[in-house]
Amino acid sequence: MKAVVIHEHGGVDKLDYAEVATPEPGAGKVRVAIKASGVNHFDHDIREGVSGVQQALPHVLGVEGVGVVEALGPGVDGGAEAVAVGDRVAIFMPQGDPRSRLWLKGLDGLDFTHGRIGVDLWGTHAQYCISRADALVKLPDGLDFETAAASMVCFGTAWHMTVVQGRVEAGQTVLVNAAGSGVGTSAIQVAKLHGARVIASAGSDAKLERAKELGADEVVNYSTQSLRDVCLALTGGDGVDLVIESVGGEVLRQSIDAVRPDGHLVTCGAHAGEIVPVNVIELFRKRMHFHGSHFCGRRELAHVFGLVAQKRLQPVIHAAMPMSQVREAAARTADRNFFGKMVLIPD
Repeated sequence: MKAVVIHEHGGVDKLDYAEVATPEPGAGKVRVAIKASGVNHFDHDIREGVSGVQQALPHVLGVEGVGVVEALGPGVDGGAEAVAVGDRVAIFMPQGDPRSRLWLKGLDGLDFTHGRIGVDLWGTHAQYCISRADALVKLPDGLDFETAAASMVCFGTAWHMTVVQGRVEAGQTVLVNAAGSGVGTSAIQVAKLHGARVIASAGSDAKLERAKELGADEVVNYSTQSLRDVCLALTGGDGVDLVIESVGGEVLRQSIDAVRPDGHLVTCGAHAGEIVPVNVIELFRKRMHFHGSHFCGRRELAHVFGLVAQKRLQPVIHAAMPMSQVREAAARTADRNFFGKMVLIPD
């Protein structure tokens, strides 16, 4: 099969779309013929060797992919998961254990008992990918592969951050940072779906104009304006109820200052600075809720797919590109020269 492979860590030039052996599904696993695979900044971190997770090399990238079940391994005979050849599915990146404490608590998005697709297991930037049969989410009828692939990480993460952890409510004010990112474009829509007022922030006026088109009520350019001051001014000095944060550094610090008493801040990224000085006194005096977020659960992902199929949510696809153009996609990811989401299609 053809796959996006790295044989050593480094820059974009380390990406090869090359022939590798087609994997066979072992016990309890299936082989999925990939139809579309989403591009993420996490791919960039893994390629450069800065993700904090070790990979055996050579390694196939890609943490989110959708396709059709093509082959079943031993012991996959339906049962509770009812997986069959021909099923249209999404591959859930965390490959967990249904008997684990996290899985039973509904936190299967944090259960890496059997590894993570595209992280320490071969990923979805390939013609085929192996997954546990119990780590698949079926796609609704009418939801096309490109749209589904673009929805997995972005809407799954945005839903978990905004609804599950942030507890968004109608009438609240939500600050969405990195409004041009996949999670940002998704979080704007999720917050608006729940009746919230959205302040979108980004470092580009062009991206902020696009954010308005998605439904943002107010915008702020954190490269030229004080995020804290603008948010406080827009809320009469009270601060925002919820921040969806994925930037880190100074943006995170000012976002903490912009949260109202008893407000929430949920973070899932920190490429602008992982170590940030925090005034802990401000946190406890405001009774502020500070959450880290990684990924949603399978039930949340299935719910999101349903909303996308109903067109109540719609991923912003910057480009759907042949998988052979992975270096171009990776370069755009590195310099953030895109709005929304990029998707790779096997050649």
